[in-house]
Amino acid sequence: MHHHPTRRAVVIAGAAAALAPALPAHATPMDTTAPDTPTAAGRLPVQPYASYWYPDSLPPGSPGEGITWRSLSSWRAADDTDLAFNAASVPLARRFTPTPVNTAARAGQARVQSLVSFGPTASNPSQGSPTADYYALTHWAYLDELVFWGGSSGEGLILAPNAPVVDAAHRHGVPVLGTVFLPPAAYGGQLQWTRDLVRKDAAGRYPLAERLVAVAAAYGFDGWFINAETDGGNTALALDARGFVAELKKLGAAKGQRVTWYDSMTANGSVSWQGALNERNETFFRAADAMFLDFRWTSATLAASGAKAERLDRDRYELWAGVDVESHGYDTSVDWAAIAPAGKPHTASIGFYRPEWTRGHLPDGHTPGDFHAADDRFWTGASLDPSRPATDGPWRAPAALVADRSTVTALPFATTFNTGHGVRWYEGGKVTSTTAWNHLGLQDRLPARRWVTRTSGHHPAVAFDFEDAWRGGSSVLVAGEPGAPVTLDLYTTRLTLSRRTVVELTHRAQADVTVELAVATAEPARPGEPHPYRLLPAGTLKAGDWTTARVSLAGLSGSVRAIGVRLTAPGALDYRIGALAVRDHGQVPCEPAKLRIGAGSDGLRFTWRPAPGHVRHYELHRVLPDGSRRFAGGTCQSAYFVPGVLPEPGEKSACFEVRAVGELYTVSAPATAVHPW
Repeated sequence: MHHHPTRRAVVIAGAAAALAPALPAHATPMDTTAPDTPTAAGRLPVQPYASYWYPDSLPPGSPGEGITWRSLSSWRAADDTDLAFNAASVPLARRFTPTPVNTAARAGQARVQSLVSFGPTASNPSQGSPTADYYALTHWAYLDELVFWGGSSGEGLILAPNAPVVDAAHRHGVPVLGTVFLPPAAYGGQLQWTRDLVRKDAAGRYPLAERLVAVAAAYGFDGWFINAETDGGNTALALDARGFVAELKKLGAAKGQRVTWYDSMTANGSVSWQGALNERNETFFRAADAMFLDFRWTSATLAASGAKAERLDRDRYELWAGVDVESHGYDTSVDWAAIAPAGKPHTASIGFYRPEWTRGHLPDGHTPGDFHAADDRFWTGASLDPSRPATDGPWRAPAALVADRSTVTALPFATTFNTGHGVRWYEGGKVTSTTAWNHLGLQDRLPARRWVTRTSGHHPAVAFDFEDAWRGGSSVLVAGEPGAPVTLDLYTTRLTLSRRTVVELTHRAQADVTVELAVATAEPARPGEPHPYRLLPAGTLKAGDWTTARVSLAGLSGSVRAIGVRLTAPGALDYRIGALAVRDHGQVPCEPAKLRIGAGSDGLRFTWRPAPGHVRHYELHRVLPDGSRRFAGGTCQSAYFVPGVLPEPGEKSACFEVRAVGELYTVSAPATAVHPW
């Protein structure tokens, strides 16, 4: 966006200012030794990256190291050698809105959008990487749209989101948009790229609108954010741009896709940011599903924009009021009263620009816990409890403005409280890899209301913790000296009960605690009130190892509306939850087949035939010479890349196994393959 020196500084950094890649200041380029094109010998390189393109014509000169220039006009799914690594596989979940947890959060009014740069445009790994330092966002319950932000004149202008981001978002019911960025001329933008994008064929159709829809369908994401900031156009170009957006919306709607337009180009073809919906840009709003209003909005222009949308027979909440948090995060000064006036309906929706500040502002050496503490404060507020939102200070956290949503609507449901990154990997409470990792596709459906504690004593601290886990990379740690019983809300749900329904709670403690499962089969009487929990014994724990309590719900009827735990400790509380499952019966997935290994200079590519039936994700292990298994990675796709695989001492070949993992974290038999050294 146009007036951000922090972003523009990275866009124009380097010797060739107009062609330098846009690298977020906090991002480290990943391995760039293997661009995604066949080598001279015709062998495919190994590392797959998230895809990016120019509309058609390429820049003059040659790309920088690790950058591959591609034309969208020549893209075909059948020729996309990395499609198996980049195509998301989790369908967009349906979600519901439970009774709001506080009286300020409103349902059905302002929506929330995030424009997030997860990494550089080029060399952004398709399926995670061996570091825990990642923007592993978890507050999906407040989000309505995620934009995979980026693009630069020197790398590519059209970005397809990578699969882990889409899979995590979809699991929580959030659609994801790719970005089409047409940069200002001052930063390397060329008007030819805009003309390429909106070019019509002999039949009057827009070929690249069809191509963008085909990319989103093949990759499994939900549409496009169009950011046209290259100035110098005229009315004819604007008419073509409007026709392009209208066709993109029409073709995409048939496949469940959507289009958001950024308030930039106006009806005469010039780029002029309005900070409003008005007669200069309404033609594009009419053509698109929604519009992001530039940050220069005021209370008056926002109110006028909402009213104008309704005169156009459109929903005022299809306007995202841009809130720039790239530089100051939750210390950003925002006219919240303009968006959420007291005693009146919300004026418009909220569009957060670069909320990954919650990671980016942290000092070197920060931990995953440091990141989540900052991210929780951004989304939940300084109180860190959405049932008791902070009223002091200028920041209005989303938890105090909009109602949370949930996708926990069907059995079986299970969670290991995995946030999608970690400093090691655990299975059954044991470490099976000491390598740090991130892969959002492995993220569980996580508690939305972080963290609601109810007690007559002192509220304990509750957080995702990365120093111990039952499975994955994290668990929930509850610690403090409450001096009274504490009820911790975990999930709002819509789970139909049967006589066979049981809950399995895997937990451990470092001090004595009595645990009761809290189950509600009715909603609270009104917003802000607690669920009417029934308490069921789940064991008295002493300091010790992980244990699993099975609690029958046979005495309850109807549907489970909320699940939590009630903790009673005679002294200090030091209690950890590793997994929670609600099921009628067990399920073991079928096994995958035909595991194949492709070798290259920088790692191994694994592909396999998907297991029949429903699979949550796949896990790949290496069988070591002593017979033990080391976790090598997991993914929702049926293809996976492992970087830097080396022989073990004395090893002539390496044995690998891939297993299907079901919703209850039951694991299939393996498919195996051997890679000779």
